[in-house]
Order: sequence, then structure tokens, then C-alpha cells
Amino acid sequence: MSIHGDTAEDSTFVRTYTLTRGRTRPRHLLGLDTVLDAGPGRPGLGQAEECEEILALCRDHRRSVTELAGRLGRPVTAVKILVSDLLDSQALVISVTDAYGPDADADERPTTHLLAALSVALKRKFPDAIPYRQAG
Repeated sequence: MSIHGDTAEDSTFVRTYTLTRGRTRPRHLLGLDTVLDAGPGRPGLGQAEECEEILALCRDHRRSVTELAGRLGRPVTAVKILVSDLLDSQALVISVTDAYGPDADADERPTTHLLAALSVALKRKFPDAIPYRQAG
């Protein structure tokens, strides 16, 4: 360590802090295995250059949060914050698999009874949650 404390670890911390503009938590709930795809939007002005790298990677192929962090060499939390910014601008979208799409076997789809029970359980667990309503 030098007299001024300029170690590689210190510079990485400072870079990560400036990368996220001091934010320590993403606005969206993202898991390590959340899969992302490029969306129709564009990143906002002043976003980190890593946002362009994330978009380029996701345009090439769907990527998980963990894979993005590994490819960028950045902490997962920092990548989640950047991904949240890109989700807000719709430059990225969360990729949902089509396991229960119209081509799936009826036996593999969840029943309406199961979905209703899940809805009741979620409402009981999160009574103050704002219901999602599709525009239309």
C-alpha cells in the first residue's frame, strides 16, 4: 500500500461507486439467474459505458445477471443497478421462457385452480402490494 492508500482494491471500489452513482441497491428485484434480452428502448443520457456493453452482450444473446457480471468483471450488485437503469428505459427486458405457452402440453400448464390459490396466498402475504393492471 502506498502512502496515499491508492491500492488496486481502493481504485476498484471508487470506480464501482462512481459507476453506480453511489447507489447500493437496484430498483428492480433481480436474481442471479434472471435472464435479460435487448428491448426496444435506449439507455438514458449519462449512463455508464458499461450499459452499452451490457446491451451489446444482450443483443448478441440472452444473458443472465451473473453472466453479465462475469463478462464485465464487475460486482453483481453494481451490474444489477445498471440493469435496473436499462430496464427503466426499456433498453433491456426480462426474458420469460415460454414453458406455459400455447404449444405446451396441457398436463404441463398450471391449472386455473393452482393459479387462483397462488394469487390468494400472495395477497395474504403482501396485503399492501399494488395490483398490476395491464394497459388496454
